[in-house]
Amino acid sequence: MIYLTHTAHQQFLGLIVGVLAWILTICTAGFNEWRLWYVDDVSVISAGVAWVGIWRACFYSHAFPSAEYCQSISISDAFVPVEISVAQVLMGLAVICGLVGNISAAVAVRMVYFSVEDRRNIRLVFVLAGALYLLTGTFSLVPLVWNMRSVLHNSTIHFPPEFRLPAAPVRQQVGSAIGVGISASILMLMSSLIFLSYRYVWRALSSEAPRDPLHDPWTITTLPQKSELANGDYQGRNNPAFTSEENS
Repeated sequence: MIYLTHTAHQQFLGLIVGVLAWILTICTAGFNEWRLWYVDDVSVISAGVAWVGIWRACFYSHAFPSAEYCQSISISDAFVPVEISVAQVLMGLAVICGLVGNISAAVAVRMVYFSVEDRRNIRLVFVLAGALYLLTGTFSLVPLVWNMRSVLHNSTIHFPPEFRLPAAPVRQQVGSAIGVGISASILMLMSSLIFLSYRYVWRALSSEAPRDPLHDPWTITTLPQKSELANGDYQGRNNPAFTSEENS
């Protein structure tokens, strides 16, 4: 058996980074602070700033019974811009791909660390984990950059009246969710490169493996019998020393 534990320490680190990046991706998808929407009218929006995410828009207000007023954003709403609709779809795909990627990466590392006998599919599992990490990072990075571009261009959103938000704010600012999401995407891409760059010598698996005395079949070695020693025969051959002593 060929032990490969020492060849995958970087991939084990990549698995930890991938799990951390996946958790940050989930947090990014759920955060409301994708866009900070600043307004002049503080009669409804008490703090003068609203948080616009991909699933809902919220702000603090003293004009309503609850301190935080939120309205849901659906992909089917006519007023939703394309970048937010795309973000809802791609962030959901990123969460799913990240989960499957972490499972594949854990299986790949287990195949190396726990000395699985059948390693014919080990290369496929490592490539699969790296490809899923790559898809996850791409799926999350595209909507993040797109929404950040919309914020920097101060793009408008024609909210319905129940949102109590103007179509054009005084100014916009990139929210913390985009910063967390971009960091998670970079970490996910790093994990992808680590798994795709796993350089084990695959030819060693197809060639004859070195013999392992702990796992090879035992060979039985017996001592010569008394009759063989008495006749001067050892393993079917005469002992030259015994023969020369008889002749003298």
